[in-house]
Amino acid sequence: MPNIDLHSHSTISDGVLSPSRLLAHAASRGVNVLALTDHDDVAGLNEASQSAQQENIILIRGVEISVTWHSRTLHILGLGINPEHPPLAEGLKNIRDGRLDRARAIAAQLDKFGIRGSFEGANAQAGESRLIGRTHFARFLASQGYAKDVKSVFKKYLVKGKPGHVSHVWTSLNEAVDWIRGSGGQAVIAHPARYKLGHNLLEQLLCEFCELGGAGLEVVSSSHTPGETQQFAELAARMELYASCGSDYHGPGESYFDLGRLPALPPVCTPIWNEWNIPGISELSQPS
Repeated sequence: MPNIDLHSHSTISDGVLSPSRLLAHAASRGVNVLALTDHDDVAGLNEASQSAQQENIILIRGVEISVTWHSRTLHILGLGINPEHPPLAEGLKNIRDGRLDRARAIAAQLDKFGIRGSFEGANAQAGESRLIGRTHFARFLASQGYAKDVKSVFKKYLVKGKPGHVSHVWTSLNEAVDWIRGSGGQAVIAHPARYKLGHNLLEQLLCEFCELGGAGLEVVSSSHTPGETQQFAELAARMELYASCGSDYHGPGESYFDLGRLPALPPVCTPIWNEWNIPGISELSQPS
């Protein structure tokens, strides 16, 4: 498999590295093809594109869209999108506006547990980002000693049943897939193991996703065990979905996989890049 990573984040959403620094890091790790898939925002793609040329990396223009499906939050990747497609741009803006409302609600919840100043703290952590996400709250909480690191925060705060959790309605699966397809991109379900759907709901999701024109499933992910990777590889093959791979890289110390260190897709998979019209992609080297 070429050294491809189709899921990464920059400071435009909740990553640690700017788009240009992200591309430089990817190059240093031997990545040939990288998708920048910031949450609900495409503002980093121009900077990333310029850096990709300098680093001799093929950049896939992407986004990770927040979706509500059966009262659950899912993430749908858009790969190969046109970021200027009007319905996509407007839809993402609406989601970002909703994120701000959610951030204020999270801060209000944390206030009730005696954690003051979390909105201002998360906003400071967000820096240049146009949105405030749970990761920014997690960085603030870790910096204030409420947990030893960002990963540990999510065991004590911000998730269902814990202080700081806020339910929120995102866009629909139908809208997200429509925006992606309308922009010329491919829709991919990100890190499916995270959703803990159970057999019946997972089958329902995949059937609905296919009917809407969804293209792929993220088989290899930093969220997946080897057994889950094999499970989703077989599901993708059975449902005739392309297989994708992504580290969900956010930065040093916050990601389980570094860029360039993903395991290969299982042989049963059809890689999503197989039919991409990208010169030289078939000649790319295997990852180390």
